[in-house]
Amino acid sequence: MKSRVYPFASFGLLLGLLVGCSGQPPQPTAEPEPPADVVEPLATPDDDPATTDLEESLQVPDTTIVEEEITPEDALEAESNMVVEPPTLTPPEATDPPESAVIEQELAPQVTEPRQPVDLTESEAPYWPRFHGPTGDNLSPDTGLMKQWPDDGPPLEWTAEGIGNGYSSVSLAHGLIYTAGNLDGMTVISAIDLDGQIRWQVENGQAWEASYAGTRGTPTIDGDRLYHQSPLGNLICIVATTGEPVWAMNTLEAFDAENITWALAESLLIDGDHVITSPGGNLASMAALNKHTGEIVWITEPTGDQAGYASPVLVEHEGLRIIVTMNAKAVIGVDADSGRLLFRDPWETEHYVNAFMPLFHDGRVFVSTGYGGIGSRLLQLEVSGPTVSVRHVWESDELDNQHGGVILVDGYLYGSAHQFSGARWVCLDWETGELQWGERGVGRGSLTYADGMLYLFSERSRVGLARATPDEFELISEFRLPPGGQGASWAHPVVIGGRLYLRYDDRLLAYRVRAEENGG
Repeated sequence: MKSRVYPFASFGLLLGLLVGCSGQPPQPTAEPEPPADVVEPLATPDDDPATTDLEESLQVPDTTIVEEEITPEDALEAESNMVVEPPTLTPPEATDPPESAVIEQELAPQVTEPRQPVDLTESEAPYWPRFHGPTGDNLSPDTGLMKQWPDDGPPLEWTAEGIGNGYSSVSLAHGLIYTAGNLDGMTVISAIDLDGQIRWQVENGQAWEASYAGTRGTPTIDGDRLYHQSPLGNLICIVATTGEPVWAMNTLEAFDAENITWALAESLLIDGDHVITSPGGNLASMAALNKHTGEIVWITEPTGDQAGYASPVLVEHEGLRIIVTMNAKAVIGVDADSGRLLFRDPWETEHYVNAFMPLFHDGRVFVSTGYGGIGSRLLQLEVSGPTVSVRHVWESDELDNQHGGVILVDGYLYGSAHQFSGARWVCLDWETGELQWGERGVGRGSLTYADGMLYLFSERSRVGLARATPDEFELISEFRLPPGGQGASWAHPVVIGGRLYLRYDDRLLAYRVRAEENGG
């Protein structure tokens, strides 16, 4: 049986030691040893030849695969009626911005002299201010897009090179496109104009150059400020239009936390005047910083879990504002106004890889992860006054999403499986978890949604267009990125402003997907 339904079971769990009530906070779980390096080619269908560089660059752990041999890639208990006051901490002073924060232009091969931002009104400028968009649901507001592409793909408008290697996606505001990458041993944020020219680049500390070198988190734009956390925990605030530094700090150092095996991957959440980060470790499961100064506003008691690879989402349910995320071993919910831990629902996978940004709809939270875990689970949030418990509605081992994301459209979930279901693209019913279809498509990867269509981006640089319907999977169009780049194409695609943005390694490619007036 592939779907398991729990209509009555309650899973409220007792909170752990309260911070301030015990002599020592619980110590974080020891960082798992990295798996032994094994170089194996990914299984590839006959009609999908392997990318030469990918097979040489990916090092993967040995895991059990279902249905067909597909080598996985590694990236990458709360019910209480007490209001827990966070411990008294002396907020670390916002550190000085990195020296020479604005990188000299010669670091990027296609850089123009800095100039004024594109003169667009707010209604004209494409707006995708953070990872998975303004509300975190990864649903683009674009309409009037092509329903089928030419045989060689939609028109490629430009390619921006020199952004550094990494897996960060893009955000857009102020007529600029933002991403991050490794350049000359540093984490670097790039601002690119709508013509594909790099306007400026700003350093955010040392680069992550260990396993799967490159950036992970996507810059977050809030008004005229940009926020970004590097894989090594450097969190900076800069002026979004010019790159001028405002404040900086290191979250791992501030909260006495150790980095995780494949480095921090969180894309930051802005909630009102707060920047939300989830460092894990000895002092805080989650923390809110003053977005203007970097000072600590509140912290969430440590649960003993390290950070996960997920990004948080803000939800509102029955009068409570709740921030939900996944750490290394659980799904947690935190009171957005006080930092009080509301629930912790255990969720463990091989290598402690929880990389899913939770989906919320109608009082329920959906999560899905790969690496030999549960697969997918739908949680019902049950609020009683100031307390929250969770009830498991259903589980499914048809969909175990690695880190490519899942989208909810009109009552159905769409995403790519990791090891289960032969690593197919899968559609599940939101209410029941029942499988609607599962097809190979372009191969395992990430996706986004716009104008009734699913935009699929495989880890082997294949791109597909399919209708978002539970009736059947139909791959209408597909193409492959031009040659160039190394490793897996793991950055999530973005459709906004009539364009499809695809980031791969050191390049950002912009494709025109808006339909012509005479059809398309």
